[in-house]
Amino acid sequence: MRGFFKTFFAAFVALIVFAVIAVIIMIGVVGGLLTPSKPEIGSKAVLLVDLSVDYKEQSQDNPLSELGSDDQYDVPGLYDVVRLIHHAKQDSAIKGIYIKCNSNPNGFASNEEIRSALIDFKKTGKFIYAYGDMITQKAYYVAQVADKMYCNPKGDLEWKGFATQMLFLKGALQKLEIEPQIFYAGKFKSATEPLREEKMTEPNKIQLTELLNDFYGRLLISTAQTRGVDTAILRKCANEQLIRRAQDALDYKLVDGLKYDDEVKDEIRDLLKVDHHSYLNFIGLGKYAKGVDFKQTTGKDKICLIYAEGDVVDGKGEREEIGSETYRWLIRKARFDKDVKAIVLRVNSGGGSSLASENIWREVTLARKEKPVVVSFGDVAASGAYYLSCNADSIFAMPGTITGSIGVFSVIPNLQSFFKNKLGVTFDGVKTSPGADMLSVARPLSPSERTYIQNEIDTIYHDFKTRVSDGRKRSMTYIDSIAQGRVWSGTLGLSLGLVDRIGTLQDAIDCAARMGKTSDYRIVESPEPKSFLDRLLGNYKKSAGMKAVKEEIGEEGFRTYTMMKKVKAMVGVTQAKLPFDLTIE
Repeated sequence: MRGFFKTFFAAFVALIVFAVIAVIIMIGVVGGLLTPSKPEIGSKAVLLVDLSVDYKEQSQDNPLSELGSDDQYDVPGLYDVVRLIHHAKQDSAIKGIYIKCNSNPNGFASNEEIRSALIDFKKTGKFIYAYGDMITQKAYYVAQVADKMYCNPKGDLEWKGFATQMLFLKGALQKLEIEPQIFYAGKFKSATEPLREEKMTEPNKIQLTELLNDFYGRLLISTAQTRGVDTAILRKCANEQLIRRAQDALDYKLVDGLKYDDEVKDEIRDLLKVDHHSYLNFIGLGKYAKGVDFKQTTGKDKICLIYAEGDVVDGKGEREEIGSETYRWLIRKARFDKDVKAIVLRVNSGGGSSLASENIWREVTLARKEKPVVVSFGDVAASGAYYLSCNADSIFAMPGTITGSIGVFSVIPNLQSFFKNKLGVTFDGVKTSPGADMLSVARPLSPSERTYIQNEIDTIYHDFKTRVSDGRKRSMTYIDSIAQGRVWSGTLGLSLGLVDRIGTLQDAIDCAARMGKTSDYRIVESPEPKSFLDRLLGNYKKSAGMKAVKEEIGEEGFRTYTMMKKVKAMVGVTQAKLPFDLTIE
């Protein structure tokens, strides 16, 4: 009888799950039938550009948009944002652009792409207005191109210069009795500094200071050009903290006026010649993307645009990862397609597995023998991401791109004392040779094993520099002088020969078309987004699995599990990765 009830309840639960999925699918199908294929843009529309949105390389799907919701849309990718702004130039329904400029999570290169598109939009004579309550520096950098820029009278405009901080864990690891056995090549390769130091090393301070000064200089120069304020005054404002209130920003001509939201919108109504009680037709980028045909989808030939965003990993990889198997196949597919006249690889990554980078480098090299391969760098294209890109025909970057970081590291933690003294756990076993358990976290490495691993790191570093030397046609001596794990801005990368041109993704596509000798082409983008059902089931499976683990081992245990999972991912894996998670404020 007990077996009967067990089987019955199992079948009952399965039936409920199946019914829920079936209902969701039905809602999606019915919603798709009932929802207009294209939302109405209307007349006297104003395109809304919200800088607080994190624009990834590819659109971020919102499942609610496929269920027929009227006010939920996918978040467009960065290149989509640029193309939408360009499309709005010629769209008679769009009379101007309204920029919401409070926070801005996007990187410097992404901001430069958007800023460039907005400057181009202004050539039409259509207006651009910008407004914010608490305007951050990165938001200001983009929004300052507006015809009119306003701040809330009781708000604030951030003007303090740039800073970045690193978190150091050496002391915490010592208290936990965890020994991070670290191996690296390149004196600037500071990815492991948080584990082995208590403060920044001098080489790391040098490279970060140079990077910040480069970005800060661009902010000062662009502000001087758009606002007509001398850079010396702008530096003084930051150094002496003269911008404390919104009124200070107005006094120093950083904004055009102090107004509340309703006052700014009334001014826009005057421009549109509509009644002050009329509804303003603001069109968000997501809705505009659904309502217009802004992509280049017709043409005899193809330009294959492949987005590579996230960590470089071995295997197929997950969403927002650059899996070596997946990207080898994508590049190979484009190489074998005779209609594809050129390949554009859009890279936004801090790197990752050195072996995965080598495998993708190999596929790029093979593709280049048959058709042009042009690489466009986004916010970051460093270490392993630079490795896989260095043999392209041409490399484009934005001034604010972070690139370089030609170096390698590996971490093999020794948790023996942690397990024994903190958890009361010990290990024992047998082996057929002394080094059979070399990558075990349950014991320290022997001196000979340390020498072996460091030799491996040095070999991979040499291979990395060789790939760059061959791809960039520079001597090994020169590459070694600019490598050492050091990061560079796109501007400095150009002067050093790490990149070929400063330009947007569109510039890279135009270059690829010229090299492919085609003007009649359509852009084919990959990887293709997952279907609604795949996303739904994939997210459900992942969240359900995490929930089950958390319920089984508790909150504290789950935190330990998460930490151990991250450590396990690093064990025995040689990393060609950006030396830090850089957050600039």
